[in-house]
Amino acid sequence: MSARPAKGGGRWVAVPQERLHPWIDGFADRHGPFSASGDAQVVRLVAADGALAELHVPFPPMTPPGPPHVTRFVAHAGAERRVGVFLVRLGGYAAGVFHGGVLVASKVGSRLVQGRTAAGGWSQQRFARRRRNQAAQVFDDAVETAVRVLTPYLGELDGVVLGGDRRAVDALRPDRRLAPLLALEREPFLVVPDPRLAVLRDTPAQFRSVRVRVVDPA
Repeated sequence: MSARPAKGGGRWVAVPQERLHPWIDGFADRHGPFSASGDAQVVRLVAADGALAELHVPFPPMTPPGPPHVTRFVAHAGAERRVGVFLVRLGGYAAGVFHGGVLVASKVGSRLVQGRTAAGGWSQQRFARRRRNQAAQVFDDAVETAVRVLTPYLGELDGVVLGGDRRAVDALRPDRRLAPLLALEREPFLVVPDPRLAVLRDTPAQFRSVRVRVVDPA
């Protein structure tokens, strides 16, 4: 399980879907009995020693919210979903549809985008234009691939998860072809290396995990 500092205090922990119930049991073992409260977006566990665990609902909202909070949360988190994944970096892209952790449709691609150069003058300007043109072609191919792979499943998708390089993804957001897919966007953003098929196949480990903010007792 990975952990990183959380804004506002505490730390973020990514708990694998299949480890969620044991993790909650372990939280009680470490900190004592807890009370649970929450809503359709977050379930909060407050332990006897003051420790807090905020379990963020994957693919919200959780319906119906309410007690028993933990039981509902575990059942919601463990549901088998159909999820679209779209990964983009400057030199490549991948789109896939998963049912649970199984990849049922996919396409990946890459195209050369030259690296930066230290040359100056007109040569530098020509190089920069060529690089921009190459990047634009990659992005256009990426959008076309995402539409071709994900749109046939649009009515069945529980969400679309984006990943790769944030700047590359943000550059594609204004493209109207992506609007129906972006309307289904869900967290987390997947930070991944060059989006090859093997990288795409590994993404369920990230988007199926539960994000938990843990604050230890003072």
